[in-house]
Amino acid sequence: MHKGSCLCGAVSFEVTGALPPPDACHCSQCRKHSGHFFASTDVPRAALTIRGADNLTWFRSSEKARRGFCSACGSSLFWDPIDQGKHDWIGVAMGAFETPTDTRLRIHIHVADKGDYYDIADGLPQNQH
Repeated sequence: MHKGSCLCGAVSFEVTGALPPPDACHCSQCRKHSGHFFASTDVPRAALTIRGADNLTWFRSSEKARRGFCSACGSSLFWDPIDQGKHDWIGVAMGAFETPTDTRLRIHIHVADKGDYYDIADGLPQNQH
């Protein structure tokens, strides 16, 4: 069981089972939503329990996804594919989990769109898109 929450605690969640290795998304939407790149793990919907969902606000950021954040403190928490019939998972922000998470970052994605103020030098695979 892995637990997490937003900054103020109005939204909390639990994920049953092991956390899959996360990715770090460097696209401009993730950077603007989170303030930097967005590291998240994709978990089965059935493994996620959300408490305080009345404090969770969803913003449809594109035709492909919506982003969930706490309406009280603004913490970025979830990345959810719009076509849920094709995707039985939801992305959960790694920074919202209590530690230990028992997982490690596996890849950087959308690095062609990354910010110019940092380098990626950890040796992990980098996907341009």
